[in-house]
Amino acid sequence: MIPTRSALAGAVTCLFLLAGCSMTSGPGTHDGAAAAGVAPSLLASRNGAPAAQTASNALGSDAFINVAKKDTPGVVQITNEQVQLGAFGQSSGQAVPAGVGTGIVMDSQGHILTNDHVVRGAQKLVVTLSNGQKEYPAKLIGGDQRSDLAVVQVTDASIPALTLGDSSKLEVGQWVIAIGNALALPGGPTVTVGVVSALNRTVQEPPIQAANGQTSSAGPYLFDAIQTDAPINPGNSGGPLVDLDGDVVGINTLGAGQAEPGVQAQGIGFAISINTAKKIADQLISQGHVTYAFLGVGTIDNTPALAAQYGLPNVPGVAVGTVAPGSPAAQAGIAPKDVITAIGNTQIKSNSDIQLALTEAKPGQQISVTWVQASTNQKVTKTVTLAQAPTT
Repeated sequence: MIPTRSALAGAVTCLFLLAGCSMTSGPGTHDGAAAAGVAPSLLASRNGAPAAQTASNALGSDAFINVAKKDTPGVVQITNEQVQLGAFGQSSGQAVPAGVGTGIVMDSQGHILTNDHVVRGAQKLVVTLSNGQKEYPAKLIGGDQRSDLAVVQVTDASIPALTLGDSSKLEVGQWVIAIGNALALPGGPTVTVGVVSALNRTVQEPPIQAANGQTSSAGPYLFDAIQTDAPINPGNSGGPLVDLDGDVVGINTLGAGQAEPGVQAQGIGFAISINTAKKIADQLISQGHVTYAFLGVGTIDNTPALAAQYGLPNVPGVAVGTVAPGSPAAQAGIAPKDVITAIGNTQIKSNSDIQLALTEAKPGQQISVTWVQASTNQKVTKTVTLAQAPTT
């Protein structure tokens, strides 16, 4: 069977700081400092100045300072409070802090975008301003486990909203700044600097723990993720990754854990691209949940090596590993080992492409799908009526 899981599965950790966590580094945590992501030409200090200062001077002495001053007021701390059970299952009946994350103010209506894992299971949500002077009870508008995004709302419309940028314009090597409540340190958000290390990553999140205490066998996949070496730590979850204009280009979500047993990953974190996040947030605000279109295939990026190993058509696209019985794909005749090359007007070159195409589509929509059959090596195009994705 063609594998359909990311090589990074199990190597990433959500950046939600659980209450009571220690601040010592260890396997799978991200409490230690990561690489600062300074461009090679700027690594050498000038006149003894630190590398970060040298980078700032090259960009303009106030480049990072201006972004921090502009954006920090729109970054909030979100505290997830839950009723904790004692050793014998008894409940105090009072919600206490269970973890801390970050959120960004989206608009003048007090909508705040964050990660779903930051707010999951909360009996009470408390939003604290970056200056620590005010806190508000927050209402959960909607959460989506599949994309790991959620929207909460506070009644104060005076909190300044951040500008949401265009992540499609990002380039590898571009400077970015992460802002968030790293380690829930007192005194306001932490600001760190790095670069866009890679684009269009596909990563799998850790298993999800449900409200009943049960843990899923695997976490959801994130597509079109931004990889960065801007240091991000527990507590950064849901915070903004911004460009030098101060525009939000991503939502910081994951940090790489161990590359292999005993080998800690360094300088690798992932943010959900803001273009993806905006579409999810719009649905959460308008209807409280996200409705996904469903084709019914499990896929993996096709490569010449994969094609040779499994006897697949050697064309750019995604190889089909599984087809759900009765799904639109099955009804259209798509079979395992076929390679999907286009959905509508979108050329499919990776799993991110197919997920983005389906995110933009609607259940019940008729859309053309093009694939190359493994059995005949012939290209086929058919109009497929998309279904609504199951909730699990």
